[in-house]
Amino acid sequence: MKLLVATAMLLALATGAARADSENCRRSREYLLGTPGGDLALTPQAYNDLFKVCIATSSMPNVKDAYMLRDGGIAVIPKQDSIPATAATLAQFCDAHPHGVLRFITAKEKLSIRSVTDVARMSSTSSTPCKKIKGLS
Repeated sequence: MKLLVATAMLLALATGAARADSENCRRSREYLLGTPGGDLALTPQAYNDLFKVCIATSSMPNVKDAYMLRDGGIAVIPKQDSIPATAATLAQFCDAHPHGVLRFITAKEKLSIRSVTDVARMSSTSSTPCKKIKGLS
């Protein structure tokens, strides 16, 4: 019986952590879909699809926070900001989402971020798309 209770508590904690990790995905989607004036780069359905990618990305081992970007990319704040960790995260992302774009937020950029909206307005055009990395046309 104790094992069952311990397992249930562990699952509840894990679910809570997953919800906390995906909070910035939800908040960036709300901002993007709630932008007045129809200034969207993508269709609302495309942002809903991007939300699923963001949720999956937020659960990656080296991702501290993930956000949706206005131009259709995903921005992440890595847990470890080293070349091997970044390469592993990018490889994992591109394997799962071969048509996606992953943008890493630098330590310097983190200092200027005041809210989720600041991140959602960032561009991913300076990031290399997974299609190019994987050699897809």
